Amino acid sequence: MVQTGLSYDDVLIIPQYSNIKSRKEVDLTSNLDNLRSLSLPIIAAPMDTVCEAKMAIDMYSLGGLGVIHRYNTIEQQTDMFVTVKSLKSDAIVAIPATGDYMERALSLYEVGCSMFCIDVAHGHTEYVKRAIKNMRSKFSSNIHIMAGNIATAEATIDLTEWGADSVRVGIGGGSACTTRIVTGHGVPNFSAIAACAGADTGISLIADGGIRNSGDAVKAIAAGADLVMLGSVLAGTDSSPGTPFRDKKTGKMCKKFRGMASSGAQEDWRGSASVEEGVSHMVPYKGRLFDNVLKGFKEGMQSGLSYSGCRRIHEFQHKCSFIVQTSAGATESSPHVVSRGNHA
Repeated sequence: MVQTGLSYDDVLIIPQYSNIKSRKEVDLTSNLDNLRSLSLPIIAAPMDTVCEAKMAIDMYSLGGLGVIHRYNTIEQQTDMFVTVKSLKSDAIVAIPATGDYMERALSLYEVGCSMFCIDVAHGHTEYVKRAIKNMRSKFSSNIHIMAGNIATAEATIDLTEWGADSVRVGIGGGSACTTRIVTGHGVPNFSAIAACAGADTGISLIADGGIRNSGDAVKAIAAGADLVMLGSVLAGTDSSPGTPFRDKKTGKMCKKFRGMASSGAQEDWRGSASVEEGVSHMVPYKGRLFDNVLKGFKEGMQSGLSYSGCRRIHEFQHKCSFIVQTSAGATESSPHVVSRGNHA
């Protein structure tokens, strides 16, 4: 049987009656679990060009969270987390599902870490099951376990039963990811989120990959995600790792951004590269994280809920309805000014 998969560009949310006078009336607060909520439902991705200590600190101060990447030594990662805690902030910390994952977790737990992300490309696997169960056995309910990535209802049910508190949804949809091209596997992200939300297991869903703008984030939440994860959108800001440089071809300021399965990333963090499922490229230098990126995301998401007449995410998810748009509709949805010579 061949199913139809929908991406964010394939759907629109149908506007409804609204009595909201200002987007400021819209509250974007969403739960990571029963103990933790985020006033800004955005999480920075665990990539070495996206989230280290500074990004985690800045995201926390704005009401979101960051996931400190795992492509470093245990000592380096622990020091990053200590820096975050010394400034009275908090962060999720990424760990692998094999190798030194338990040693990392113990080192981080000892300095106060209580949120872990088991960070692998394909999360519906035996070794992720083993890692979750071992983590839960060691730390009981004292920690939050985020796992993934997944793309099906079956995976959501299994990871919940294994002991995950939240799951990252999205396989192959990231801007620097080539998994679908290399492996032929994946599910368009809108459909993946809807499927995982349909499992209704009660754990939080994080839409991860393919979110380019606030409208995509609104669609992800409407489909059932509790939170969204951003990578390339946050790369290039003052808060992301790396130093801005001038592109010799364009003369514009840039920063490096790469998928963690790109050959360069693999060689840097493990000394060799196997199958390449990511790319490395430059992104424009964007400056201040909130002023130039997240302010627009926050206000756009607030406006999005207001178009459905909703002040809360939970209300929005129960009330919203969708329409599938054709390729012509998608073109119409984008700016399409037609040039008519030089006439004003």
